[in-house]
Amino acid sequence: MTLFTDRIMLRLWVDSDAEALYKYASDPDVGPRAGWPPHQSVEESLKIIRTVFHTDTTWAIVLRETGEPIGAMGYGPSCECNLPALPGEPIVGYWVAKPFWNKGICTEALQLMLDHIRTDTNLRSLICGHFIDNPASGRVMEKCGFVPTGEECIDESLYTGAGRPMRVLRLNLNR
Repeated sequence: MTLFTDRIMLRLWVDSDAEALYKYASDPDVGPRAGWPPHQSVEESLKIIRTVFHTDTTWAIVLRETGEPIGAMGYGPSCECNLPALPGEPIVGYWVAKPFWNKGICTEALQLMLDHIRTDTNLRSLICGHFIDNPASGRVMEKCGFVPTGEECIDESLYTGAGRPMRVLRLNLNR
């Protein structure tokens, strides 16, 4: 499934995206903000496409103007974190390449995915979190309707996550 706005599309990842993924995911300012280490090679990026990104609910954020993947958006049953998800509640995750920060792309991509979820699934709620030292990610969540739960968690399993508190937000889909 491919989802569109005038500016971006969300489409499934393909092997040929490995070089673009590496180009942006190797930036040391990108991954650690989301809890993963910078990619070390195109081969590692290809492995991520074939494993972590190989789901029907993880998309490449692609600029329609250029066709280049510039980030990722998705939801799923779990991640290597200790967010207090309810039974069956998917966890939302996303990132966008540094040259595209502060341009509304993450907000646009998250809203596009949420529109799809509301229309095409029976999910009742979603959970997400952001490191306290990455408030921009939290602003994206709140712009799209996620509400802080008042909970924080410390995630010891994520890269650079040891001792970094995460703020927890949830979106009730009112079904």
